[in-house]
Formats: sequence, structure tokens, C-alpha cells
Amino acid sequence: MTGLDIRQLKYDVVRPTLQSLNLVSVAAINLLTGTALAESRAAYVRQVGGGPALGLWQMEPTTHDDCWKNFLNFPEQSHLAAICTRMLAPDLSANAQLTTNLRYACAMARIRFYRAPETLPGATDAAGLSAYHKAYYNTSLGAADAAANVAFFAEAIAA
Repeated sequence: MTGLDIRQLKYDVVRPTLQSLNLVSVAAINLLTGTALAESRAAYVRQVGGGPALGLWQMEPTTHDDCWKNFLNFPEQSHLAAICTRMLAPDLSANAQLTTNLRYACAMARIRFYRAPETLPGATDAAGLSAYHKAYYNTSLGAADAAANVAFFAEAIAA
């Protein structure tokens, strides 16, 4: 199955979303684009084979809720919370937003990475971006294979 045009995803969804958050860099753009490829092939909005992960970035509802409860709801992050809130469609639940609202789903994935303790790898370091994704998004318990996913991050860089 083919997914979205990766160049359009990168420049028409990811970049403007990260610009809105004021969390934009070439490395972040490539990380978020590569994450969509690694997680869903930028094609699936529900986890293949069942499971809780939702949207192109395959964020689990518990991860989404944790981002709000333990990060965005603190006064120091009120500016990010306000931006994310403005991205929400008023007629959908948070979980529905992850599957239907590309901008919000991308923003929440960026928030997840923003909370990581280490700085982003270099913008053109596909192996580093893939390892960062594995460590701070998929985690050691997740199914992602950092070595196998380097190709997705290389594709994101090339787009």
C-alpha cells in the first residue's frame, strides 16, 4: 500500500505544524516525517493488526493523555498547550483527533519528542534520527527496529 506523498507530508503538514509550535528545525521536520513513515508508512490511521495506536504517527491514547497531564497542563507549557488547543476540531474527541486531524497528531508527536532529555540528532543523520525515534517515541518495549527503520528516515531526509 502506498501512503501520502512524503514531500507533501513534510512541507505541507509537518513543517507548518512545527512552525506553529515554534519547535521547528530541519532535524525536527525530518524526525517527524520519518516517524510517520516508520510508524504507519504514512498510510494507516489505525494500528495494523489491532492495537491502541492511532494516526500516521501511531500515538497511543495513553501517551497522548500523558503529554497533556504531565507536560502541557503545567503553567510553564501554557503557550504550547494553547497552540495545541487551537489545533483541535471542536466536534471530535482527543482520540478521534489523532486519526483525523493531521496537524494535531503531528503536534502531539512533536510534543512527545520535545520532552526527551537529549537534543535531536543531526538533520541528515538517518541512523541517529531512527535511534532517537526508537529511544524516545517507540521505546525499548515497542516493535520498531532502529536499524531497519533507517531507510524511512533517509526517505524523509531526501523528500
